[in-house]
Amino acid sequence: MLEGVDMEKYFRYLDRLRDSGEINMFGAVPYLQREFPELGFDQGKAQDILRAWMDGFSESSGETPQP
Repeated sequence: MLEGVDMEKYFRYLDRLRDSGEINMFGAVPYLQREFPELGFDQGKAQDILRAWMDGFSESSGETPQP
């Protein structure tokens, strides 16, 4: 579902959101949808992006992403 998607901009946003401590990252889907209008109401795509970010985060740091 994410073939050809430039994930870098989404990942940078998610990194900043996590660093802010504003939310628990498991609730980041609506934030992604609000910040990136191209995701629109496609919750599945936003969930896939968040999941890919979490997978990459846990692989690089050995922990689960949390604020």
